Amino acid sequence: MGDSYDYIICGGGTSGCVVAGRLAENPHMRILVIEAGQHNKDLENVHMVGGWSNNFDSETDWNIVTSPMPGVNNRQVKLSRGRFLGGSSGCNGTLCIRGSKQDYNDWGLDGWSGNEFFRHMQKAETFHTKPWFKAADRYHGKSGPLHVEPHDLAPISERIIDSFVSQGLPLDHDMFTTGETPHGCGHVPRTVKNGIRTTSGDFITNAYHRSNVTIMTDTTVDRILFKDTPSGLKADGVVVLTASGQRIVRADKEIIISSGAYCSPTILMRSGIGPADELRRNGIRCVVDLPGVGQNLLDHLIVFMFYETEKPGLTTDHLVYHNDNFEKTYALWKSKKQGFLSTFPFGCFAFARLDERLKDEPLWKNAPRQPGRDPMGLTPQQPNVEFFTTECYGGPKQYDQFPIDHKHAFSIIAELFSPKSRGSVTLKSKDPLDNPVVDCNYLSDPLDVLVLTEACRFANEIITKGSGTKDIVKGSWPPNLTHHTYTKREEWIPYVKEHATTCYHAAGTCAMGQDSDPRAVLDNQLRVRGVTGLRVADCSVMPTLHGGHTQMPAYGIGEKCADLIKQTWTSSQVGAVAVAKL
Repeated sequence: MGDSYDYIICGGGTSGCVVAGRLAENPHMRILVIEAGQHNKDLENVHMVGGWSNNFDSETDWNIVTSPMPGVNNRQVKLSRGRFLGGSSGCNGTLCIRGSKQDYNDWGLDGWSGNEFFRHMQKAETFHTKPWFKAADRYHGKSGPLHVEPHDLAPISERIIDSFVSQGLPLDHDMFTTGETPHGCGHVPRTVKNGIRTTSGDFITNAYHRSNVTIMTDTTVDRILFKDTPSGLKADGVVVLTASGQRIVRADKEIIISSGAYCSPTILMRSGIGPADELRRNGIRCVVDLPGVGQNLLDHLIVFMFYETEKPGLTTDHLVYHNDNFEKTYALWKSKKQGFLSTFPFGCFAFARLDERLKDEPLWKNAPRQPGRDPMGLTPQQPNVEFFTTECYGGPKQYDQFPIDHKHAFSIIAELFSPKSRGSVTLKSKDPLDNPVVDCNYLSDPLDVLVLTEACRFANEIITKGSGTKDIVKGSWPPNLTHHTYTKREEWIPYVKEHATTCYHAAGTCAMGQDSDPRAVLDNQLRVRGVTGLRVADCSVMPTLHGGHTQMPAYGIGEKCADLIKQTWTSSQVGAVAVAKL
């Protein structure tokens, strides 16, 4: 029969560790966390924030690559994901950007309103302010395992804030926590404390280690097992692959799949839950025909625009690219947990509405829309795009034209919210060691192209015309690019199709929905339709993608799931006691 636990969490990533940690608060519960990768305790590039990219293209990365996508010049895009305890919370940009409350109200699901969900995100956090930061205190948590603090800006970011403001995006320090400012700029708190990255792994390790949690690393989830009960099929076991072979572990109460928007749907499909035709093609017996599994893949597209400046002392490039300074920078982090490697080199951020800029575009004017909403489905309280910046040159691995020889570069990045394009996740085979087939279908909808190109145009104006930066830009970086000279939106279309890439915000592939929605995979309790004892908890559950970054929603989903499970089993125990007394 294998080992038995009360709860089994399939995936030790951002949401999964939260679920495990919260369920373990009851010392009588036995919890198993199954993680495909290794434990994070000895991974220096997890704890050292600036080492983030060294986790990619290795055994600590899922190394998923998309299919060729027509909307981005038939390019394939690398979709790096953390493959170790803590998952992508251990290699992301450390950003705490919750979105707006309207994003979650739009889901239309009981228990998931913006007010309710913001409280779940807040619960995960312990916020540490700084003297210069104007915090919206009532929105910050004070007792969660996730430690968060503001980021001290480099001089280039201070200048870009001046440019944001002069171009019509007023400063609101803590706007990315409150979710109340759709058009403005501010500072983004980070999941960093005293020079160390904090991750979801902290919910079940270090100060929150509990003896009733078992962490099984280097173990791949194959599929879920079911048993017949009077009320139908119930999930009661998990088939896993370890270094020593196949093994079965049993769950007395529930199994929670928390393997992310790419891997959670594949676990369901290998278990016989998903589109019947897809299962049949892979030789899998269909247990529940759920056509929405693996569909509705959502992601935020971003476009980097780099600029060179000849003015020294603004960017942080010299700390890593000039002379032998990287060795000194690394030694500073090793000895004092300070300096460049103690934080992520993102700078300042902004949200923007683009209604006024697009009002005369025929596609925008003539597109269908609901009352009170724009063609992207957003209200005036929700931003169309985000702008964020880097304080040096760098990004995904294709950005390798480093400014050596005492040069200096920085970027502004445009991010598309509320994309119309939808992708899919399907099986390569029923072998659990095969990565899924992922098609993000980027820029397949003309409205996405329209909004993202206009966002790039606006971003370029901020840098080249804004009061803080217009006099310090030498040109584009690398020097062979000329985007700093673009003035028309149409000029940005080839650049966007060639340079658009993922923001690593995959969601939607196991979406919640109303009972009447045939594409819904889950109900509003995160329960998989057609079976009992099985839930999903990660960003795959999001019906639509919020206007923000996915780290804080992933924590909030984990907190919400744990509360739902506790409510379920508390009420069932109360009911059992009541029956026993009759």
